[in-house]
Amino acid sequence: MQYTRLGSSGLVVSRLCLGCMSYGDPAWRPWVLDEDAARPFFRRALELGINFFDTADMYSVGRSEEITGKLLREYGRLDELVIATKVFFEMRPGAPNMVGLSRKHIVQGCEASLRRLGVEAIDLYQLHRFDPETPIDETLEALDLLVRQGKVRYLGASTTYAWQLMKALALADRRGLTRFVSMQNHYNLLYREEEREMLPLCRDQGIGVIPWSPLARGVLARADARPEGTPRASSDQLTPQLYDHPGDAAVIEANARVAAARGVTPAETALAWLASRPGVTAPIVGVTKLAQLETAVRALDLVLTPDEVRALEAPYTPRPIRGWYEGRRS
Repeated sequence: MQYTRLGSSGLVVSRLCLGCMSYGDPAWRPWVLDEDAARPFFRRALELGINFFDTADMYSVGRSEEITGKLLREYGRLDELVIATKVFFEMRPGAPNMVGLSRKHIVQGCEASLRRLGVEAIDLYQLHRFDPETPIDETLEALDLLVRQGKVRYLGASTTYAWQLMKALALADRRGLTRFVSMQNHYNLLYREEEREMLPLCRDQGIGVIPWSPLARGVLARADARPEGTPRASSDQLTPQLYDHPGDAAVIEANARVAAARGVTPAETALAWLASRPGVTAPIVGVTKLAQLETAVRALDLVLTPDEVRALEAPYTPRPIRGWYEGRRS
């Protein structure tokens, strides 16, 4: 396993992060694995040297955090692992203070996540989205309070506009508040709009980039653009919303051609490309088959040639913004 620092912070993380949305309660999403089914994935991830695990309070409405914390306490040494979780989305329908980024929800949300994870402090506490209905001053002050109380060690953000992130960073600097060290954003071969503003900003400001959906929810792991008959593909309503551009097929086919020429899987070339992009720290991989985890680790050792990179990137055309959420409900 390869390791690197998360942005300009001193925190050392593996070049792959295991996304834990896949582990929780199948009643929340039919493709989610329960605790018993999730066990082998945590055990194998630790054996492979992965020390970075990402979840969120909303995943299986807290059950993902419970499983993540329990299995990491059981199989790993918590003093060496980096556990990340997120706050923002609605946790209880009809409860207006159980959503958003108010001081009340952030503090209560953090305390609830700590209980579910079974840890004394969250290594990386992230804003799942920015909240247009709460002043950013209030949000940053609440996050800084958690750091000073020792409940949180580092702060991160996810899926926002570059101007919003820069505004938050500037305000934190001006007020002497704790800065974000990471950005968890939507970035892969099928969605490269982050290259315009967000990625240069993160490199300039020392912010580590940990992209979600590195394989475009599995689309880039296939050799063509046809739907795949898996439980997730048949029930996931977000995939067609994110990846509906007419140019997607050309990118998928180019990736498959490069993979075939190298004798590897399309997932490996897509992940190798992403991991090699300037500023990218650790793609967040979600896996429900052990072979997918092994594939992701192999991708870190795949060095693409300049010609292969050009072949992968050439078919891309601009896309509309995808992955943002302007409201406060999940």
